[in-house]
Amino acid sequence: MSKPTIRVLVVDDSVVIRRLVSEILAAHANIEVVGTAQNGKVALAKMAELKPDAVTLDIEMPVMDGISCLRELRKTYPRMPVVIFSTLTERGAAATLDALAAGASDYVTKPSNVGSITESRQNISEQLIPKLIALTGARRLVVRSAALPAPMPVPAGVRPATGAGGRRATPYSVLTIGSSTGGPDALAVLLSALPRDLPVPVVVVQHMPPLFTRMLAQRLDGNCPLRITEAAEGDVVERGRVLIAPGGRHLEVRTKGATVVVHLTDAPPENFCRPAVDVLFRSISAVYRNRVLGVVLTGMGRDGAQGATVIRNAGGEIFAQDEASSVVWGMPGAVVTAGQADRVLPLNQMAGQITATLMKNQGSPAPGTREPTSTGRHSNPAMPTGVGA
Repeated sequence: MSKPTIRVLVVDDSVVIRRLVSEILAAHANIEVVGTAQNGKVALAKMAELKPDAVTLDIEMPVMDGISCLRELRKTYPRMPVVIFSTLTERGAAATLDALAAGASDYVTKPSNVGSITESRQNISEQLIPKLIALTGARRLVVRSAALPAPMPVPAGVRPATGAGGRRATPYSVLTIGSSTGGPDALAVLLSALPRDLPVPVVVVQHMPPLFTRMLAQRLDGNCPLRITEAAEGDVVERGRVLIAPGGRHLEVRTKGATVVVHLTDAPPENFCRPAVDVLFRSISAVYRNRVLGVVLTGMGRDGAQGATVIRNAGGEIFAQDEASSVVWGMPGAVVTAGQADRVLPLNQMAGQITATLMKNQGSPAPGTREPTSTGRHSNPAMPTGVGA
């Protein structure tokens, strides 16, 4: 049985790009380009007639730009997969984050000064086609109600949460998070709801290229109680701080005396990703052992599934985002399917459950920790988190 055809509308002010993208997509057996548009206004006018399953959308266009088009499109098509075209520049990164905040499903980067048309075709094909397939196949039922839904039943084969029957013998010492497609928005929701007095540091891998992760960290920092920065070599992993792996580099942690610090590497990609969630999860588990709470949020692929197994085998726990609130349930779905999720939660319950879990058994500092010298949000709290006992 052949797979259903994905109907795509291509929107770009460049005739060359419209033709290039249309040819690449049309060459795929399960994709049909139902039309093109040279700006957002024309695209909106064609939506009802063409009835696409997905839209590719340039950001900078005359008459109506991509972000303005996206905001209008979302009023009528709230769950339509929309993939933004972006450039690997600071301006492009900022525009991409604006587009994701306005409701874009994902983005594809188009490097400036690409050497050849062959390289351009390969770059677009390798990024765009898998995303369109994943996004159109995903359930996109975003939980938006102010009232919290009932907790999702734990699927068969999933181990009950470690803390469900009582207090752990030892407290958690670190929270680590992995995300990809849909992750910037999910991180904004989750991190903004965590309290300023969260008793552990937070280390994050979000699949994004260089520049994008730095700008993402800056934006999240302006809207969250915790201090959020892009990680740099030697940064101390400490309470009150969120460190986001820089695009293009793996993030590991290692001990340095009584502290835990960041170590960045240029090792080969894993799961086609650098930074990779599996790399971070393995490293975190090696240092903190049974004191790790890991979270896998929305994203394509399986990155994080092997690392989640390592964390749980060492005695830590894994929370996974549920399918209904995920843009793509690839990464969290792989964790759940493998039986490596302790809890499966909608995004709007995640922060509360994480906070409650981390606050358990925190009456006294974990071994190797000391109280911060200041309680100010950006005061660079000085409590390095201890490693596992």
